[in-house]
Order: sequence, then C-alpha cells, then structure tokens
Amino acid sequence: MNPPAVPASAVARMPWLAKFNLLALAACMVALCVQLWGDWRHNPDLSHGLLMPVVFLLLLNESRAAGPVRWAPAGRGSVVVLLALLVAGLGALVMAGLYAASLDWSHALVNLSLTLSLAFLLGAGLVVFSNSGLRLIPINWTACVAIALWLLCAPIPPGTYTRLTIALQLRVTENVLHTLHVLGIAANRHGNVLELARGSVGIEEACSGVRSLISCIFAGLFFSATLVRRPWARALIIALSAPLALLMNFIRSLALTLLASRGIDIAGTWHDVTGFAVLGVTAVLLGGLALLLERRPPPPPALAAPPPAADPRSLAVRSQFRILSSGLVAALGLTILFIANTHPSDHRDAPVPNLLAMLPASAPGWAIETSSDIYQFRDTLQTDNLAQRIYKKTDARGHGVEIILYLAYWRPGQASVSLVASHTPDACWPGSGWSALPTPQAREQPVITARTLPTAEYRLFKNGDFPQFVWFWHLYDGQPIAYRDPYSAIELLRIAWRYGFRHNGDQLFVRVSSNRPWAEIAGEPLLAEFFAHTQSLGL
Repeated sequence: MNPPAVPASAVARMPWLAKFNLLALAACMVALCVQLWGDWRHNPDLSHGLLMPVVFLLLLNESRAAGPVRWAPAGRGSVVVLLALLVAGLGALVMAGLYAASLDWSHALVNLSLTLSLAFLLGAGLVVFSNSGLRLIPINWTACVAIALWLLCAPIPPGTYTRLTIALQLRVTENVLHTLHVLGIAANRHGNVLELARGSVGIEEACSGVRSLISCIFAGLFFSATLVRRPWARALIIALSAPLALLMNFIRSLALTLLASRGIDIAGTWHDVTGFAVLGVTAVLLGGLALLLERRPPPPPALAAPPPAADPRSLAVRSQFRILSSGLVAALGLTILFIANTHPSDHRDAPVPNLLAMLPASAPGWAIETSSDIYQFRDTLQTDNLAQRIYKKTDARGHGVEIILYLAYWRPGQASVSLVASHTPDACWPGSGWSALPTPQAREQPVITARTLPTAEYRLFKNGDFPQFVWFWHLYDGQPIAYRDPYSAIELLRIAWRYGFRHNGDQLFVRVSSNRPWAEIAGEPLLAEFFAHTQSLGL
C-alpha cells in the first residue's frame, strides 16, 4: 500500500506553530543525541545508539507505508491523550533535573530520565501530527517502535545494571560449568570464575550477555516494524529476541572456555571476535526468521474509511498545536532552570585535609601497607583525595587479623551528595566478587576508647570463606548522612530534595572494614588514633 501523499497545499498552509513544534521536537532529539553521544561511543552495551537517529527517521518514513494507516480524529479524546503525554514528559524532565542535582548530568539515571522525557514528548507530537489536516505521521506499530527504540539507547540505572549483570554472570558461569562436566572436562567454580586444568576463566561483565541482550531486543523490535506485518509474527520475533541473545552468549562463553581448557589465550582477539560474531549471527538469525514469517504476505486488510481531513487552521487542530507548543516551551524552561541551578559551588578553594596523615603510619605488632591502586577509581569517584592503609597481624591463636582504613574527601561543590552515596560498599562491592549477607540491623553505633561514635552504616560481606565486616560514614558539611539504599532511585531523589541544587558543604567518606567483628578490634590503639584524627572533620 502506497503511503498517502501529503497535499502540497496542506504543507503550504501549515501553521507556524506546527513548524515550530516540528523544529522543537527535532531540537530535543539533537540535544539528547549530544547528551548520549559519550555513552554511545564508549559503552559497548549502547553502541547501537549511534544508529538511532537514522533508524528513527527510517522508521518514521516506513510507518507511512507499513499499514494499517490510522489517523486520529481531532477531538476531545486526542486532547486528553496529548495532555497526559506532555505531563508525563515534563515529569520525567523534572526527575532528570533532580537526579542531575543529586548525581551529575552524565549519570545513567539522568540520561534515562531525559530519554524517557523525549519519548513522551515524541508521543505527544505523534498524537498531534496524526490527527491534523496534514496527516503527517500515522499512528501504527512502526511509528510507535520508532519512539520506543530511544529507550533501548539509554543507559541502564546502575543498580538495575549491577543486579542484572551479576545474575547473568552467575547463570552463565553455572551453565558453562555443567556443560563442561557433561563433556568430561574437570572444572571448579568460584563465583564467576571457572578453574580449569590449564588456568582459569572469569565470566566478566562484558561476557554476562547484557550487551547482546539489549542489542538483540533492539534488532527484534526493528525487524518487527520493518520486515513483518502480522501481529502474531511481530510478537514471535520480539519474544524470541531475548532468549536467542542469552543462548548465543552462552555458546560464546562455552566456546571461549573450551579454548582456554586447551591452553589457548582467549584474551584480546578471540574475546573480541567472538563478541562481534555473536551479535552478527544473532541479528542474521532474527532477520532471517522475520523474512521467513513474511514469506507469504497476508492480503491487505480492509480499511475503514478514514475520518475526513481536518482543516489545519481549524480551532480544534490549532488548539492542539498550542498545547504541544506550550509543553515544549515549558520543557525548554525547565531545562534552562535546572542547568542554571546545578552548576558547582563557588567554594572550591577550601583547604583539603591530609588524609594519609590521618591513617596511622605505624602500629606495634601490625604490618602496614599503603594502598596505591585506589587512584584507579578517581574518575568514577570524581576526586583525587583518597587514602587507604591495610593493617595485618597474627593473633595469639595464630589467626590472621586484618583492618582496612579508607578515607575519601570532596571539596565543597566538587561532587553531589548522592554521587558519593551511590559509591558505597552496597553498590560497588558485589560487582567485585563480594556477596552481601543479612545482618540483624543495618546501622550500629560503635564505641572506641569510651567514646561513642556517630551511628555507622553496618554491612557484612563474604568472598569465598573470607568475611568482611564493614562500617562506614558519609559526612556532609561535618554532619553524618543517614540513607537507606544507594540503589534506590527514590532515595536519591529524597537526598536531592533535602540538600537542594547547590552543594556548598564538603564531604568525607570514612570506611573501616575487618575480618573480625567490632567487639574484637575496638580495643586496638590504631583505631583510637584514627578516630581521634577524624574527629576534627566531624566524626
């Protein structure tokens, strides 16, 4: 079915508000592409986003021929839907601004909220331009997929990504181990690491399957909108995309493990080639299946007579153009407001404490190691002011005792409160092999040399047979902050609401971790010395 032509007279009579709306929506898309460009270039899980602008325009053009072509009447129902989409889009934009205030404009939650806002605004634009006298873009599956695909090009929130990655890593590792045993290959599993006769293989984040899962769902939706027309065939393509991605990633992981078992170095070329091969083969399989399902095209459906075209200058159509224009202007105003009010503080020149001097440099009976590898996290933490020392000794029973003291400091305005809160042991340790264990209570008030310390966040982790008791404090402007879950989007919004947009207080993160509970280490002089030093900073 040929796409209905847009009459030249209708285009010539397009109101200036309609042209403004088109340009404003295009500007929103360009702005989001600029915002996500770094993620698309440097995050392999989102590299398909580089194609999204072209895919979007291609699908919009395809929607005019994809059928069935439906035009919405310019009535009250369309106005209600339009208002709902605009309110949702502005709400997502407000959420993005609050996350930017508490995290940073480059954070995944900010980018996801901005992408969600754009999707709602594009949906509002679809409502308007599908029921106007122009009949520019019809409402059908292809047009809706063009909008929905933007969401698959946005970063996954850190908490969700970590949970998904860890779950997939462990599942892939377990399945590969079982397959090796079926094949008669000796192997042991330690978390996401497989011990083989000729070495070990770690199922890393890149091998978890997240990348192929997102890309395959993206391809499945694209093929459902371009290569098939029947609803059941579209549903089948989409339903098969995720299982096929996971299966192909399992085959890749198994192949790499088998190569490693033969003594072949799988790092570098083998790892990268198989990764690209999996994505290519999965896309080919999905595309081939789509073509196979559409081998016998169905007869063209009987279309109901379209509603009569509305005059693009009629009151009903012009009111929708005004509503959409008002929403887009409000979105621009909110964006300017948040950008203007989330700039760093002017108090960046406050003296920085000597963190290393706060960590005891000597302690009788203890072997002391000053960590130098912690600076690899300075870009993530957005600070160079880091210090950590590890203290080890053997007790009277011959058991090893370990205490780790860690400090991180941010000058006023250097980082937001929630950015620091999002990099606690809760958020970071599970990704490095530590498993969180349940504790009777998440907060404790430790006592050191007859002094009661401020209430600490308390956690218990375990890596293999090695436990780690962890106590940490996050101080803002000399006062400890209490928070529940750094993974929680609602909790981060609460912190943003409480501390506002301008960050004029310095921040200190203090962590004490040990393989022994507090009762067994509380009497150590090195801890008393450490907390005496940090008392001047508010602890």
